[in-house]
Amino acid sequence: MQDRTGVPAEYRERAARAIQAEMPPQHQAFFESLPTLFVGLRDMQGRPWATVCPLPTGAQATPTRLIAHTYPVLTDPLGLDLRPGSKAAVLGLDFATRRRNRVNGVITAATKNVLSIAVEQSYGNCPKYIRTRDIRPLATPFPPDEGKRVAIDDVAAQRIISSADTFFIATYAENGADVSHRGGMPGVLRLNVNGSLSFPDYAGNRYFNTLGNIEVSGRAGLFIPDFGSGEAILLTGRASVDWSPARKAEFEGAERVVDIRPEDIWYARHSVPRCGLAEE
Repeated sequence: MQDRTGVPAEYRERAARAIQAEMPPQHQAFFESLPTLFVGLRDMQGRPWATVCPLPTGAQATPTRLIAHTYPVLTDPLGLDLRPGSKAAVLGLDFATRRRNRVNGVITAATKNVLSIAVEQSYGNCPKYIRTRDIRPLATPFPPDEGKRVAIDDVAAQRIISSADTFFIATYAENGADVSHRGGMPGVLRLNVNGSLSFPDYAGNRYFNTLGNIEVSGRAGLFIPDFGSGEAILLTGRASVDWSPARKAEFEGAERVVDIRPEDIWYARHSVPRCGLAEE
């Protein structure tokens, strides 16, 4: 991907140095301060899913370990692979400050009360395209997750997808997993007549974690939250990157377009703390 877009060698070297094998102290404190973690995992069929871990009691972080005392939303219905040795990706995002940091690694333990991930990659991202929100730790226990399989023409699915200004995308390659944030104005995620979804790829940090993984695996999973109601749509399917000038012209400022053809779609009633947009 970097070859195709002409990323210079000196930038690649600088970007490679920014990805560390351990979490620095600032990242440890950051992850421990968050009310939620967004995670990327594969199911027992090898398909990627993006989901979320509510953190009623916070997280624990060390240079080599990230531990959440919770379970990802819809773990059992989706059949997520939480066996020790499975790859996992975590995105921490503070919507108030638009700060975000990433951890990719491997699961070392998973029970109903603990999800432990050994750190393999730790790095930060720029604050672009993040809509500011006021998400606070819950004062009461988070309701248990509740979900059902739906079709793309489901009323709730269409409502959540069409109004989304924020969503998360999980991808994988042979040696790891990744989960990333995507955002813009409502309508940034387009539902096409044929049931596929499309969204623009804007200028970013040029790591190309997501697009590179799509080129390798041809798959992606989306977590699409509705922060006003706490609901979400989770889906997984085939993914591809369209570089044609005609397609990117459909979205102002797009450099490419990503297309996803859903194969499995779920509705979750309780997924994220309810909150509204902050003034911007």
